[in-house]
Amino acid sequence: MIQNNGTTGSQKIGENSLFNRASRLLEKYFGITMVSPILLVLTLLLLGPLVYTIFLSFHTWFAGSGPPSFVGLENFTRLLNSQEFLKSLRVTAMFTGGSLALEIALGIGLAQLLNRDFIGKSLVRTVLILPLASTPVALSLVWRLMLLPDLGILNYFIELVGFSQVTFLSSSRLIIPTLIVIDAWRWTPLIMLIAMASMASIPDTYYQAARVDGASPFQQFVHITLPLIRPAVIVAAMLRFMDSLKQFDMIFVLTQGGPGTSSRILNLFVYDNAFRYFHLGYASAAVVIMILLIAGFSLILSRLRRST
Repeated sequence: MIQNNGTTGSQKIGENSLFNRASRLLEKYFGITMVSPILLVLTLLLLGPLVYTIFLSFHTWFAGSGPPSFVGLENFTRLLNSQEFLKSLRVTAMFTGGSLALEIALGIGLAQLLNRDFIGKSLVRTVLILPLASTPVALSLVWRLMLLPDLGILNYFIELVGFSQVTFLSSSRLIIPTLIVIDAWRWTPLIMLIAMASMASIPDTYYQAARVDGASPFQQFVHITLPLIRPAVIVAAMLRFMDSLKQFDMIFVLTQGGPGTSSRILNLFVYDNAFRYFHLGYASAAVVIMILLIAGFSLILSRLRRST
């Protein structure tokens, strides 16, 4: 009996120790345990399409014509030798670079303006951020109506001051600048808000010391404001770069890549080849190149931010 009681006591001690270890592990990793199911689902949703796209990029597949056929790097070779693809790449670079430069310049300028106290400041700020709260397709339709040659309000005012009508959406020379202005009108407030938040964190003692040393407002802006808000502006530029490179809805509603292919950016090139011509392998290769471009430039901007 004594032996049995001793054995039973040892078992209970072992069970309690095991239970305590399990309890400590559960308490330590409780958070990750609770979120692991949704993390697994999100991982599958994100990585699944990406892996499948990479898989298709090495295959040729005309939708509905049987299983994909492996072709190796043929799709990438065709893309790099395709004038249509290279033109869409140039159009994307012009649109992304132009809109990003304009949005950063206007965003910082508006942030500097709204960083001062004046009557109606809250109203002006509210009006400026309204485009961010609107639906992209609805805004694009409104802009399309405004830019019409005969019925558009912009051409009405242009003719009112004595000039002839301007074909904003049907001119291959004006279409990219027009799209850049529309994109900047919508997304400049985002840069402005980020820059304003960064400016608000700058201690006023820096400006007081600069004023004592005789620095002008412009010198204060160049030597104090810009260097201190640079990390935040780089983050904003990274967000806008990735979004601009993936632009689709606005340009599709306004021009569908026209006139001709003057505004066919990479996303529209992918759309045409995937859902109009059903060359899914070819379109997937273009997507992979676009992903590599986004990742490369994001890495450059990220390193630039860390160096500040």
